[in-house]
Amino acid sequence: MAGTRSVRAGRRTVEVHRPDKVLFPGEGSAKEYTKADLVAYYREVAPYMLPHLRGRPLMLERYPDGLGGPRFMQKNVQDHDPEWIRRVEVSKEGGTVVHPVCDDTATLVYLADKACLTLHRWLSRVSRDGRVDRPDRLVFDLDPSGDDFEPVREAARLLGELRLPSALMTTGSRGLHVVVPLDGRHDFDEVREFAKAVADTLTEAHPERLTTAARRKDRGDRLYLDIQRNAYAQTSVAPFSVRAKPGAPVATPLTWEQLDDPGLGPRRWTVADAVEQARTDPWEGLLRRGRALGPARRRLNALRG
Repeated sequence: MAGTRSVRAGRRTVEVHRPDKVLFPGEGSAKEYTKADLVAYYREVAPYMLPHLRGRPLMLERYPDGLGGPRFMQKNVQDHDPEWIRRVEVSKEGGTVVHPVCDDTATLVYLADKACLTLHRWLSRVSRDGRVDRPDRLVFDLDPSGDDFEPVREAARLLGELRLPSALMTTGSRGLHVVVPLDGRHDFDEVREFAKAVADTLTEAHPERLTTAARRKDRGDRLYLDIQRNAYAQTSVAPFSVRAKPGAPVATPLTWEQLDDPGLGPRRWTVADAVEQARTDPWEGLLRRGRALGPARRRLNALRG
């Protein structure tokens, strides 16, 4: 497993260390994947993934020894990271954090070389004046109580009935994300308040199926409608990120029509076929047309009577 391999990534060449190191051991029917496989996937998916990453602070989920080893959640840029990686300093309680930002293919390949399996992104971009407090995404995380995917489909359809412009994404783990594009005029508190109102409305209408209980023991068999990502300094898994699960499943955008596919599940796509799905452009530019929350609030208020 010793040695390095030079990988061309855009205008740069990135050194990949120990490319034959196994990051995803083959278990049962799951295929084995090496660091070279991870790098190749991120290099190929970069044209489709980078628009969802540019300008956003990241948190990196790293497994230097593969799935069987320890996990590191990294926010800060490290001293030995190359100077060409973009950085953004953001406020936190008691100080600041300097996050990496992935604006190009070379950064994506470099992070894969660091065994960063999953990229978790902020729901806001860095503005021209350096602010990061205006989200342009709202995320509902549909987290089922078990392996049955039908409750996830049902919850997604209930959100769809609110007529919010929204897009679907498998999480690569348990459920789906429903992603709503915003125009960036609202702060995190306003967005979170709206998300909570939506979640409360749906759970009040369907208390036997949905819950907003954060503690697992309070959920029973109900699907958890999670809005916790919609807050300052919180992150959500980025589209086309690989998840730390056997077989290297990928968090993958899909169309609303694909929701009806009987073969759909949270780990439907892996590094083997997620790029094929990406090429279909399942979101068709929807997320470039962010909306204000005013009309959605009025519809929600009408529903609540």
